[in-house]
Amino acid sequence: MMRSPRALLASSLLLLLLTAQAGAASFTASVERSHLSQGETVELRLQSDDPTLFGKPDLAPLEQDFEVLGSRQLNQLSSINGSTSATTTWTVSLRPRRSGELEIPPLQLGELRSQPIRLQVSQDDGSASASSAPIFIDASLDHDSVYVQAQAVLTLRIYHSVSLYNDSSLTPLKMPDARVEQLGAARTYEKDINGVRHGVIELNYAIFPQKSGELSIPALTFSATLANRSNSSGFMSFGKPTQLKSPSIPLQVKAKPAGYPADAAWLPARALSLNEAWNPEPDNLQVGESVTRSLLLKVDGLSAAQLPPLPENLPGGLRHYPEQPKLASQTSANGVIGSREERQALVPTQSGELLLPAIEVVWWNTEEDRLIRTALPARTLRIGDNPSLLLGQAPSGDPATLVAGNQPLLWPWQLASGLLLCTTLLGFGLWWRARRQPAIVATVQTGPSPRTLLDELKRACQANDAALTRQALDAWARQQPETLADMAARFAPLSEALDGLNGVLYSPSEVSWDGKDLWQAIRNMPPATATTTQAETSPLPPLYPR
Repeated sequence: MMRSPRALLASSLLLLLLTAQAGAASFTASVERSHLSQGETVELRLQSDDPTLFGKPDLAPLEQDFEVLGSRQLNQLSSINGSTSATTTWTVSLRPRRSGELEIPPLQLGELRSQPIRLQVSQDDGSASASSAPIFIDASLDHDSVYVQAQAVLTLRIYHSVSLYNDSSLTPLKMPDARVEQLGAARTYEKDINGVRHGVIELNYAIFPQKSGELSIPALTFSATLANRSNSSGFMSFGKPTQLKSPSIPLQVKAKPAGYPADAAWLPARALSLNEAWNPEPDNLQVGESVTRSLLLKVDGLSAAQLPPLPENLPGGLRHYPEQPKLASQTSANGVIGSREERQALVPTQSGELLLPAIEVVWWNTEEDRLIRTALPARTLRIGDNPSLLLGQAPSGDPATLVAGNQPLLWPWQLASGLLLCTTLLGFGLWWRARRQPAIVATVQTGPSPRTLLDELKRACQANDAALTRQALDAWARQQPETLADMAARFAPLSEALDGLNGVLYSPSEVSWDGKDLWQAIRNMPPATATTTQAETSPLPPLYPR
């Protein structure tokens, strides 16, 4: 039986579509955490975006090092901008059979294979198995002592061998002498204790002590409603409320070492990296061309708010236009990783060699307990001349262009004479038209009025927004007859208010600001003297310009 050309075309298009989707398909594997104790469970997440694959992944390779407790499958179909995509996710609950470093092997799904994942399984210390209660709390610190402003990670685990309702709650961790940050949401998993399966609710906190001495981690209260099985009848009794407290843990906070440089910012961290990137690479840089330099400071154990600005020691002959720094903090069960990215556009103003000095960051390694200096090496930029900025030089010799036989050409001179005549006539016409115009033309103000700018400045001050206030203040000052520096010089309250605003804007940490004083200074500022105002607002140009 012969098939029609239209059917053959449709079959070919469908085959090409399935082939393209299969070529772009992926099969990935991930886990919620890579460090766990023996007896605890971990969830393996397998995801495929190939709609042509059916069936389930082969879980047999997991049986060697893991006990597969169960799995569930989730199918999702989404449409974005007319493009439809389908994903299938399998969540597999695993329990390690032994301690040590284990590997989740690559799993097969059709022709696709997932990547291997390494897990670190530690032996059970027995702290949780000592309790036979249906619900109990265990709290621990990753370090018994830390330096001031350094990070200590508190791990709080709530074990329960009975079912809990969804109304469980935990009092917040508040410490007046330390800054506390919760590391993500609570995680849940299971752990086998003496043959009894327990559900575990784990929470992690990053604690940054602000003063040295002994610091006490306060006890936290956990409230929940649980269900107990009656020993006599075997039925479940629901609605039994319970409360229990976590243990209070002491923490020794050490002062900053005496040998730490006094002029350097105090940075106690587990690891620090300083990287540099250019866009484009400054290999063939010329005068007047712009290049963007990015400096990325990444610190393990400190938040982004604790990172100081990087030093700026650029040489002469290089203009720089910095952008606002980008601050970001990443949290995990192991702590906080803060990053600070500073970008600036560099424009050379002269040719030759320019030396960019080395950039050094001093910090204290809390793992090795020693001072470390991390630096970017110095770099030499070779700046070439920009042909587009050089003035063309006139050729030497006779102004007439000579050809073979030493005969001068007449048409260049005729063309030059004609152009000169046209420009002379055009200039005379413009001069005649200008004579009929008034001597002084009233200027028309463009842009927002001073009243509108003053209203915007008032709203920014009342909102206590330092950055927005600075922008509104600069826009308003440009419409005034005198500069902002002159107004501050003759009115002391305005000068003090500006110092407070600048202190907040250039502070390395987040500081609240009250715009009331600045707005009062603007309202109460006396007007400028008549002589100064008349001289600055006169529409006539100066008789002897500088």
